[in-house]
Amino acid sequence: MENSQHNRTLSVDIGGSGVKVLVLDITGNPLTKRSRLETPQPAKPLSVIHAIATLASSQGEFDRVSVGFPGVVRNGVTQTAVNLDSDWVGFDLAGVLSEHLGKPVRVINDADMQGLGAIQGKGVEMVITLGTGFGSALFVDGKLVPNLEMGHHLFRKGETYEQQLGRAALEKVGDDKWNRRLLKAIASLQHLFNYDYLYIGGGEATRIKIQLPKNVKIVPNITGLLGGITLWRD
Repeated sequence: MENSQHNRTLSVDIGGSGVKVLVLDITGNPLTKRSRLETPQPAKPLSVIHAIATLASSQGEFDRVSVGFPGVVRNGVTQTAVNLDSDWVGFDLAGVLSEHLGKPVRVINDADMQGLGAIQGKGVEMVITLGTGFGSALFVDGKLVPNLEMGHHLFRKGETYEQQLGRAALEKVGDDKWNRRLLKAIASLQHLFNYDYLYIGGGEATRIKIQLPKNVKIVPNITGLLGGITLWRD
């Protein structure tokens, strides 16, 4: 699509607990206030699309749509959705949402979109998101390494990163123990990826109380929406 000053992007962040939207201008700056609805339960595709359409109707005019989705996405089709519903497997989210909104739609993993809004574009940069689940994204000199799902890899004590650090684990073990686990995860990821910078986002990042290494930075949750502009920079 040709870039013009009039291109307004509706940026959508689908999470396990909430669906959020706002409109960005051509440079990626917000034009509207973020609006949010609880993620429908069960979180089936058409229920979530209805929530997006409801939120979009309050955001004014927009020309195109960017969506961050909590799972593997290929060519606009969602491949996994551990924290939503099995009906998402093989669902053409880009196509169906485009039909509902009457606008072109691009879809990417939610942690990838958060990363696109956070990274500097130099060296090896990693992003993790702490929310209902555990999202991850990896970039090399600003280029995305696609479909990295670190959350479902083994971390410690026979459990994955998501099992140890997702919202259910946080509520079960409490802030102190969860923070100690997070520090171990940061060290593990540093050894595994030798990243230059790690950015931590997601709704539960506000629960971080530990002293972080100098090359680790907490980014605001809205970053997951701000990254939406980059999906249209061909």
